[in-house]
Amino acid sequence: MKYKRILLKLSGEALMGQQQYGIDAERLMQYAEEIKTAAATGTQVAVVIGGGNIFRGVQAEAFGLDRVQGDYMGMLATVINSMALQSALEKINVSTRLLSGVTIQRVCEPYIRRRALRHLEKGRVVIFGAGIGSPYFTTDSAASLRAIEMDADVVLKGTRVDGIYTADPEKDPTAVRYPEITFDEVMEKNLSVMDMTAFTLCKENNLPIIVFDMNKPGNLQRLIDGEKVGTLVTMNASSAAPLLDPKHSSLQPALDTPAEQA
Repeated sequence: MKYKRILLKLSGEALMGQQQYGIDAERLMQYAEEIKTAAATGTQVAVVIGGGNIFRGVQAEAFGLDRVQGDYMGMLATVINSMALQSALEKINVSTRLLSGVTIQRVCEPYIRRRALRHLEKGRVVIFGAGIGSPYFTTDSAASLRAIEMDADVVLKGTRVDGIYTADPEKDPTAVRYPEITFDEVMEKNLSVMDMTAFTLCKENNLPIIVFDMNKPGNLQRLIDGEKVGTLVTMNASSAAPLLDPKHSSLQPALDTPAEQA
């Protein structure tokens, strides 16, 4: 076991599966099983999930709504997804706790750092809902902040693709994947990993990020076991060149368009 404590970031859009909206039950249970396997090895697991499958805060202005109000609507969307994941985990006998950045007493605990740490120490899967509880911050930022507060070893950004590419692999047939890359290189090359606030938080706190394909069964456990999966972002990555993936042309962009508003 390479990582004792992880923060898993999932996009809300990933929960849609092949649907155009909402939550796909099969995909939800797949993620729950992956998390159960990881937690069973003794790794402490915290999760932040977006709300893009239901509502994004940035959509508010397009609808003529106030941006701040829209962001709070987006936070509630993340709580809905968090409740669904909690229910799926408990269905397969995984002990969980849902903590929210916005107080919703009847469905989840308020976020208190010491309480969250205690839950993790007791082996419970901790799900953080409602982002950081403030508008204008994405769930990527919430993931970075909670990972730092929880003293996590790494942020695992589960996406629909297997890492960070030199370009959008759907639009550029010559795009290749980086096995490892530094924070500075990501910024210099203007590669999409997280929003800049979230990314800077990780960089300033020397918190590694791994972008990987969460939809491939077993990937999460392989990462925890120390296998090289996806793309590792660190302060001092090795000089490994990008890897050509013969299947890259069928992949989605490396970053979920744009990060869910928390």
